[in-house]
Amino acid sequence: RAVPADTEIDWKAYMQEVEGFANGTLDYTQLKGDTGPLVYPAGFVYIFLGLYYATGRGTDIRLAQYLFAGLYLLNLLLVFRIYCRTNKVPPYVFFFMCCASYRIHSIFVLRLFNDPVAMAILFLAINLFLEEHWSWGCLLFSLAVSVKMNILLFAPGLLFLLLQRFGLLGCIPKLCICALLQVILGLPFLLVNPVGYLTRSFDLGRQFQFKWTVNWRFLPEEVFQNRVFHATLLLAHLASLGLFALHRWHRSKESILALLKDPAERKHPSPPLTIVFILFSSNFLGVCCSRSLHYQFYVWYFHTLPYLLWCTPTAKLAHMPKVLLLGVIELCWNTYPSTVCSSLSLHICHGLVLLQLWYGTAPPPALHTPPLSRKPAAVPKKAQ
Repeated sequence: RAVPADTEIDWKAYMQEVEGFANGTLDYTQLKGDTGPLVYPAGFVYIFLGLYYATGRGTDIRLAQYLFAGLYLLNLLLVFRIYCRTNKVPPYVFFFMCCASYRIHSIFVLRLFNDPVAMAILFLAINLFLEEHWSWGCLLFSLAVSVKMNILLFAPGLLFLLLQRFGLLGCIPKLCICALLQVILGLPFLLVNPVGYLTRSFDLGRQFQFKWTVNWRFLPEEVFQNRVFHATLLLAHLASLGLFALHRWHRSKESILALLKDPAERKHPSPPLTIVFILFSSNFLGVCCSRSLHYQFYVWYFHTLPYLLWCTPTAKLAHMPKVLLLGVIELCWNTYPSTVCSSLSLHICHGLVLLQLWYGTAPPPALHTPPLSRKPAAVPKKAQ
């Protein structure tokens, strides 16, 4: 079957971007393709350079699709391993994760985006965190960031976990691992044009095109492009992270500032780490407050949605509304081009998930112990 034209455009642009590096260009501002300049960190360049050579300088698109099909299966394996460890999601939900998303299959196998590569590495890092391999996990987390910056949405949750697990001094070496890998990967470009590399690969202020937005279609384009609107979303993101960190992630009776102490010096030990909940909710808050979501961004949180919906206690009759919610979210992402109705519906679904996360994970009310009775307790006959 012929390869779709839009697939060829995306793949061709990636190959053009890394071809310049293959030809010896180390000035990041000179790496570009038909869709514009290269805007991803150095890890993207190395990984897609390998694909460039593996597919005959990018000409064998069918082989690239087979490779991404293998990546899709590996990604599912890593996700299933995480879900088996959490034991929260009913088995029938995995059918929807595997078979019911046309958009996810397109992102992986047809469109060959870099988002699935970054997410697969991220899920491998989470598996390592669950096995208590924090240094290796931080290394792979940083590698995922070097492929695409959306992984930074997990960073607030990871920082909280590192502080909870190691304290301030203990988490510094882990953060150094993350930073050092970024320096090593970007070093060839940093030596030639450091400003060009940093401004292109880590451009947090980049404007998005209104025609591709999935989540803000109901707004006028002038509002969508307004910097005040962007600042408002950033403040909302920071506020939601603060609220979750204070009232949902932090379960100890001590102040949250106790996280800065060495764990051995804390008066009240922290409860068992909810690694998956903290990381997945951190990412979801970022998705909800994103300046724009494009169609390939669905993979940023698709595989985390079942956990976010079922991580809270679920009554028997509540399973069907959660499945329905997954279906509506899928429908919103499959509506092309997006409409006022689809973008509003997506925000409503996100809001419902947030409400469930907030109220479903609230700390249990404090138990009031009854006052001690003045009447002496009866002595058992055996003790007499």
